[in-house]
Amino acid sequence: MDTLDQQLPAALRRVVTTQDMRVGAGVLAALPPALQRILPAPCYVIVADENTWAAAGPQVTQLLAAAGLATAAPQILHGTPRIRPQAETARGLAGTLRAGAAVPIAVGAGVINDLVKYAASLAGLSYACVPTAASMDGYAASGAALRDDGFKRTFDCPAPAVVVADTDVIATAPDGMAAWGYGDLAGKLVAGADWVVADALGEDKVNDGPFALVQDNLSKWLKQPEAIRRGDRAALEGLVRGLLTSGLAMQVHGNSRPASGSDHQFAHLWEMEGLAVDGEPVSHGACVGVGCLSMLAAYEWLLRQDFGAIAPAALAARAPSQAALQAEVAAAFAVPFMADNAERETLAKAGDAAATGRRLQALQQCWPALSARLRQMLPKAREVQQWLQAVGGPAGAADIGVSAQKHAADYRRARLIRRRYTALDLLHDLGWLDDAVRSLFDAGGFWRTEHEA
Repeated sequence: MDTLDQQLPAALRRVVTTQDMRVGAGVLAALPPALQRILPAPCYVIVADENTWAAAGPQVTQLLAAAGLATAAPQILHGTPRIRPQAETARGLAGTLRAGAAVPIAVGAGVINDLVKYAASLAGLSYACVPTAASMDGYAASGAALRDDGFKRTFDCPAPAVVVADTDVIATAPDGMAAWGYGDLAGKLVAGADWVVADALGEDKVNDGPFALVQDNLSKWLKQPEAIRRGDRAALEGLVRGLLTSGLAMQVHGNSRPASGSDHQFAHLWEMEGLAVDGEPVSHGACVGVGCLSMLAAYEWLLRQDFGAIAPAALAARAPSQAALQAEVAAAFAVPFMADNAERETLAKAGDAAATGRRLQALQQCWPALSARLRQMLPKAREVQQWLQAVGGPAGAADIGVSAQKHAADYRRARLIRRRYTALDLLHDLGWLDDAVRSLFDAGGFWRTEHEA
């Protein structure tokens, strides 16, 4: 455990599922004894895709054989151009795992980990994870984000019992994958602010332990984007620690709130729509990074407004009816499966006029303290954009194939796809969402300037 940050052992003591986590150069050798201690089994099976098998599959196989641990033939998953996060794939894998009665070891990045996580849960098995890239925060998290009948949703399933993240392996990942992970980690800036807002308005109380696990160290993990891009091992290890700690925070809390807010709502929207550049699907972390910038700019606009004159009762009286929300969803989503799920999520958090009035009254009373805290928590959007550029990741909507017109509309659409209360909902409650978006894309606004650049 001496290879871990102080925060990781403390988090591990609070979670039920993940019992051992190793991070650092050469720690892959710790996998066999961890399996023997925590996941003893007559047989193990490595699950990977062609690329991740090449990255670590032979090494894992050799280590298990040297320790006298039996392995079944590896399960190599195939996709064009790469394996996709499809729930149906995981269900098929679950059948294979049941038939073989072997404990799975996920050797791969985000998609492989989520597929194995869900498949292991369906098969009634625990599993181990060997990350091959610092590309996202889901390795140690409960739940698997997969597309099911087209709609991306998070399936409730346990995190891995063992995580062994060898930075010698992770450093060999293709160029750009660490930038995806950096974008995913940057999104925690917005996720934390959204949670603070939801707590202040009586919508979702902050769980101090998981919140602190992420927020207390976030600036440290994000401070070396240039070094991460260069492949500096210490900086890369810090990124990996941040991503894994975020996953543990989600385990402790029981859902993704510590690490996912309105930043992820943009990302999930774009991923469900199959966003691609030059035929290649845009990564989750790239989408989160641009979603993070989108909301940092919106928060800056919000923090410039005068809250003294808001009238909670009058605003509540203008809150849209259920029928109006249903009409808004229908107009926003032409694809039936997206419209159906968005309607369900939107109505789940809509409440009534009284609930809107209570939120806005609470906002009026707490805004001086809340705004001061938000200013302290949130860096400027332009600064974070420079970080994303420095790490070599997408730093604007155009970089991921989103036009200015679509981006502006997606501020409204992203609010509709998750029931989690965020700053998008606050802007909507205030009747300011359209004004905020218009300002961001008008001359001199954050995105107009970016588009012109």
